[in-house]
Amino acid sequence: MGRVCGLFLFGIGIGVFLALIFPKSLFMVMIAILCLLIGYNLFCGCS
Repeated sequence: MGRVCGLFLFGIGIGVFLALIFPKSLFMVMIAILCLLIGYNLFCGCS
C-alpha cells in the first residue's frame, strides 16, 4: 500500500512541478518538492 501511495504522491508532485513553469508562490513550489520527496521515499524506499 505504501508503494501505491508513493506513486500517487510522486505523480502529483510531478504534475504540480510541471504546472509551475512560472511559479506563482513559494508555497506551491514547496508543496511540489514535498510531494516529490515523500512519493519517492514511499515508492523507492526500503519496505
